[in-house]
Amino acid sequence: MARATIGMISSYSGLSSRNDWLWQQTPEYFGVWHNIQMRTTAQNPDFMLMYQFDFPPITQQKSWLSRFHKQQQNSEFSINLLRGVPKKKVIYLLREPPLNEVVKRNKLNYQEAEKYCGYVSGPDDFAPTPDYMPAIWYHGNSFRELNEMPPPQKVKTCSWITSGISRTVNHRQRLQFLESLQAREIEFDLFGRNLPKSAKTIGEIGNKWYAMAPYYYNLAIENYADNNWYVSEKLWDALLAWCLPIYYGGPAADKLLPPGSFLRLPSLDEKGIAYIQEVTANPDAWYEAKNAIAEARQIILHKLNLLNWLSEFVTKF
Repeated sequence: MARATIGMISSYSGLSSRNDWLWQQTPEYFGVWHNIQMRTTAQNPDFMLMYQFDFPPITQQKSWLSRFHKQQQNSEFSINLLRGVPKKKVIYLLREPPLNEVVKRNKLNYQEAEKYCGYVSGPDDFAPTPDYMPAIWYHGNSFRELNEMPPPQKVKTCSWITSGISRTVNHRQRLQFLESLQAREIEFDLFGRNLPKSAKTIGEIGNKWYAMAPYYYNLAIENYADNNWYVSEKLWDALLAWCLPIYYGGPAADKLLPPGSFLRLPSLDEKGIAYIQEVTANPDAWYEAKNAIAEARQIILHKLNLLNWLSEFVTKF
């Protein structure tokens, strides 16, 4: 059986021109996963993925997402962007959280997407098809390396990779928690970009692996924790680096991953600070969770993987 080719367009800057997008998420060459091949720029694909695509004139309104991700500013939407793929084979996946500041824009995106796409989904209750966002991750390691590796040597206690984005209430809450953690002198290494000058940070990194793999624990704090659908790469990246995530987010993670593969941070306040201090006092929790982490990694790599999701979608045709 011939493999189906999947093209892709996105409003994330530069993503639509990367022909090798997702190729690191498969053990095969050239983006092959079972019955599909991911080829972002394919001229005549069998299926088309619209991945976090903002329809005009929304991108002309200086939306929250465009400020944070420097999106492509399309002056108009052209059906030619879909490269002749019929509506029933066009997939729209919105992956950003439904923060209050962007709910109106997200709803408009869904309305427009239904005109062109046979399947429209996102991690929120008002999406045409509410669902978890299939997993992508941001490690440079090959799929085979991640799949086969034993736990790397752990030499440090805890890390947190975050940014200084502060334009929403949720982002400001996270930064306030960061300030409180450092004021209490909780032991963890901070990495990230555009962080406040007051933050004690090691600096920005180009590869998350180096800020996760050496650590027993990782603070995986979502920007949104208020529905049953949203969970992001913050959790996948930590687990694939064999960290035990101290996770703040909604209940979606409990439905997708085995018990014991991550710890629940109860809140972003003094109670949460005390919890982090207690857990990171020693590596015992990591050793207890080691088998569950191994199981979760296989689920992420083989089941939750966006390529696997696309493969299962194509199988229906």
